[in-house]
Amino acid sequence: MKPLLLIAALFSIVACSPSQEHSGNISSSESASLRSPELTSLGFLSAIYVDRDVDKAKLYVDESLKEILGHYYIASSVQRYVLNLSMTNVELEVDEVDIDFFRKFTDDVTVIVKIKGLRGGQEWIDDRTLRLHKRNGNWIIVEIMPEKRQVNG
Repeated sequence: MKPLLLIAALFSIVACSPSQEHSGNISSSESASLRSPELTSLGFLSAIYVDRDVDKAKLYVDESLKEILGHYYIASSVQRYVLNLSMTNVELEVDEVDIDFFRKFTDDVTVIVKIKGLRGGQEWIDDRTLRLHKRNGNWIIVEIMPEKRQVNG
């Protein structure tokens, strides 16, 4: 009886340990990270803000955005002109996803990612909204949504 309990306890510990895919770290395979809109969004922004690798970021976007990213060539330009948010020492987390239980029937999703880091040497928290489409079982970013700023005037 004790060996069975020990095996069950070990199995539950291994089964509950976080994997790379669920921790937001996409260093494993990029194809696995394209299977959910959250991981695709985090992968794209991580490539731009953390890895500073535009070619890696192109893996997560459609052809029209690949062309735009290729035009700016370096990550700091993509931050400044495409995302309108230059930051360093960035931490990313998914803030909101506009899909529900019936995810497998949805082909169009928006994801809001919270971006924490330094902007101009001071701590800054902002977010960006990305629109994704499901193509051939993978989620691809098709649009970086414009910011919605409230103007007091």
